[in-house]
Amino acid sequence: MNRINILSYLEESAVKYKDKIAFSDEVSELSFGKMLSAARSAGSFLLEKGFYKKPVVVFMKKSPDMINAFLGAVYAGCYYVPIDEEMPEHRIKLIFETLKPEIVIYDDTTEESVRELLGAAKGEAAEGKAAEGAATIAEGDATIAAYKYKDAAAAQENAEALRRVREKAIDTDPVYIVFTSGSTGIPKGVAACHRSVIDYIENLSEILHASEDTVFGNQAPLYVDACLKEIYTTLKCGASTYIIPKQLFMFPVKLVQYLNEHKINTVCWVVPALTMISGFGTFRTVVPETLKTIAFGSEVFPVKQFNIWKKQLPGARFINLYGPTEATGMSCYYEADREFAEDEVIPIGKPFRNTDIMLLTDKGEPALPGEPGEICIRGTSLTLGYYGDFTRTDEAFVQNPLSRAYRELIYKTGDIGRYNERGELMFISRRDYQIKHMGHRIELGEIEMTADRAEGVANSCCIYKKSGKDARGKIILFYEGSASEEALLKELKERLPRYMVPSVIKRTDRLPLTANGKIDRKALTSSEDS
Repeated sequence: MNRINILSYLEESAVKYKDKIAFSDEVSELSFGKMLSAARSAGSFLLEKGFYKKPVVVFMKKSPDMINAFLGAVYAGCYYVPIDEEMPEHRIKLIFETLKPEIVIYDDTTEESVRELLGAAKGEAAEGKAAEGAATIAEGDATIAAYKYKDAAAAQENAEALRRVREKAIDTDPVYIVFTSGSTGIPKGVAACHRSVIDYIENLSEILHASEDTVFGNQAPLYVDACLKEIYTTLKCGASTYIIPKQLFMFPVKLVQYLNEHKINTVCWVVPALTMISGFGTFRTVVPETLKTIAFGSEVFPVKQFNIWKKQLPGARFINLYGPTEATGMSCYYEADREFAEDEVIPIGKPFRNTDIMLLTDKGEPALPGEPGEICIRGTSLTLGYYGDFTRTDEAFVQNPLSRAYRELIYKTGDIGRYNERGELMFISRRDYQIKHMGHRIELGEIEMTADRAEGVANSCCIYKKSGKDARGKIILFYEGSASEEALLKELKERLPRYMVPSVIKRTDRLPLTANGKIDRKALTSSEDS
């Protein structure tokens, strides 16, 4: 079927698997049939209130209902913007300044936060719309309406209004906006459309071998694009997803027990979630019994930790995924089905179907075989750019320098890669992580990879810190694991050139992570400022 709207996934699965549970957490669950009914009702509610082609902020607790609120916004011809209480208040306010939204959907757990955020007095009655569960809050010159999700989901469906919206819809209409970190300190809202999401999910479901028998264990927050893997693949395939309680990711034994209890067979997790399990000896106590597919991304998987997983689950499929938010999630994959030496790096493999990866030099020319180049992406997977920010969009989404005859955009990732002798694409590092120290150009990722090979190191991260304008910088290495700082320093001195040995080595119980599961280098840098 030639799809133009992501809602077709839900509609088809609601027919085939009406009473099957699609999403579940520790509190609630939603079948495909109930999801369809509630989403159409919520869409009708929004249309009745006059919202169409607007950003709909969904500020709710991570739950099946939050996912359904997303779909309700899409039914109204709008696009959803997920917000979570985990986000700092300052960041949420910056997002609101970018969006200038007219509507917020909330639930019982976030009601007070929404009122405080929007300046409403605590406990103040809704202004003129109390009977409908809405609060109208003035913020500056704008008026923002706040509605409770359960009221929207219980509204009367207006099939004719929904039909008219669908008839006018095209596949480049936006589906969502998710906010990533901006180098200027201002979050960037990446807007993705139906076309790019459908292209992504059609490819991903094939790569994962997803079907109605797939049982996902969701780890990613719902306000980052990583959750697309479970949400839309579940809707497409009639699969099931368990939303794993966040606190379990601090207790690896209980986490694996949860996987076994719910017979979870597929996970798409960030690398730190996997290394937490393997790096702290969890497999000596409990092993995942039903896990058959392990997809991972966000960071380079230390081969030492990967080999522990591979040994414990020799029959499972391990898939390395790579891709930026600006290209709708993931763009490359590699099935890690061979043995890797500890000094190797797992490839990111080859691009998804209908996606092209280009390695370009600083001169905009194709990198030679084996030569490093910036990873650039072209194809349907590219998103619409940054919401309300054409300047930064034009800096990242640029004309393909190899195309002189017509307009063709590519996305410059800022990542450096090369092809190995097997023809496999290798991730080298972020352009930002290359430094010049003691007269030498250094990739911080090489130091991290060496540290990760050391006995008693589960994961590591390097930062480069300058204390003054003219002062020589210092390399600082943070790591998780049981190894002593002295023992690790000794091993690094044996394995690295003198100019690459970290000036400071610090052991930490947990490396801080960003919302999308990458190691938070800014937080580590800030910790050195304090």
